[in-house]
Amino acid sequence: MSRTDKTRPHWVRMADAPMVTCVPVHDHRTGPCTLPDEITADSVSVGYPKAGCHWVATAYFWWGCGGSDGCRECTGYHFRREERRRSRHRARRELHAYHDED
Repeated sequence: MSRTDKTRPHWVRMADAPMVTCVPVHDHRTGPCTLPDEITADSVSVGYPKAGCHWVATAYFWWGCGGSDGCRECTGYHFRREERRRSRHRARRELHAYHDED
């Protein structure tokens, strides 16, 4: 099986970068803090809020992805493509100018 982010469970992706992809939510109405030190499938809330302390996915996790999924929008492919194209055109102009001087 491919080792891409889309095949990994959501809570594993959240556990890779806590405080970036997820934040703790403290709900002490039912007693003392029950936030676990490690992020597990049971301690993560994705969609419906849980009672007690738990981890919640951030907007960065849902929409930011930080280039970790490899898609063209997240890795800046289009921007780098334009930059490479400008570089090629600049090099051609410089070569033509150099050739015309001789």
